[in-house]
Amino acid sequence: MPDDKYDFKPQDGMRTFGQQMLHLAQVNNAMVSNGTGVPRIFSRLRRLEQSPSAQTKDSVLYYVNASYDFAIEAIKKLDESKLEEKVKERNLEETRFSWLLKAFAHQTHHRGQTTVYIRLAGIKPPNWLE
Repeated sequence: MPDDKYDFKPQDGMRTFGQQMLHLAQVNNAMVSNGTGVPRIFSRLRRLEQSPSAQTKDSVLYYVNASYDFAIEAIKKLDESKLEEKVKERNLEETRFSWLLKAFAHQTHHRGQTTVYIRLAGIKPPNWLE
């Protein structure tokens, strides 16, 4: 998405492109932490979703890249024997493996949504194999 389109949203009441990506990063961070036991690297992204300065391309790229770097490193260090351990977050109790599957499904869902945002903004998204 071009720099000047991070505030694009398809309709009122929907997240902007930048907010979608910050949401993706926040949930990557939370669910992977639940799945691996590695402490979260940031905790206040929900507030950032509301901050226009956090929705700039540079800021969004920082948080999204940091969330994926965190996920990759945390999963690499995970002791596989702990995958069936239960972890409770709020009112949900799942195995560590389930938390990791939820993280994967969640980021896939939002990445798919942002492809539609890109098209609605009049831009052709890259092919999925690129």
